[in-house]
Amino acid sequence: MTGDDVRTAVDEAAAYLSMAPDPSAPVPLVDTDVAGVAWHVGECLHWYGHDLLVGRVDLTAGRYERDPEAGYGRLITGLTSWGEVLARVLDGADPGERGFHGWGSPDPAGFAAMACAEVLVHAGDVAEATDRSFSVPAELATATLARLFPDAPTDTDPVTTLRWATGRADLPGRPRPTSWRYRVEPLRTP
Repeated sequence: MTGDDVRTAVDEAAAYLSMAPDPSAPVPLVDTDVAGVAWHVGECLHWYGHDLLVGRVDLTAGRYERDPEAGYGRLITGLTSWGEVLARVLDGADPGERGFHGWGSPDPAGFAAMACAEVLVHAGDVAEATDRSFSVPAELATATLARLFPDAPTDTDPVTTLRWATGRADLPGRPRPTSWRYRVEPLRTP
């Protein structure tokens, strides 16, 4: 996955989130509101860019905090800005580079996939909480699943399967995961 995939995911989610009728509407699945989701997604993109850029160094000693005075428009601008920063870091990264994540040392494709998952899954959380539809490009969901959840079913709708893999949806004949983790390490081919 690449910076262009991140751009596509962010563009779709930012367009969707910017039309939210009530940014203070609760999103119980993630214990925040719509504005909090926009902040969280932007924050993830911010950290992913830094975490790849500095390599396998744990940066969690620092904090990046939400400005309580920031209006919803600034949160959306932050999400799109950090998405572009991450995309540019990914564009310039060597495929062999590794970064830091609490679950391992992702390569650039892993960071791109994690970013797409965060963006698409959390925009879907808002859609579910506010009863508004959010359209995820199927090919982006398929690529995200292949990179982060390589054991996920491939004979089902990829958007639903991505939500299933993160414990948010049911798939016929399969139990819903009660815990999950991204496979952040680069995939090995035989």
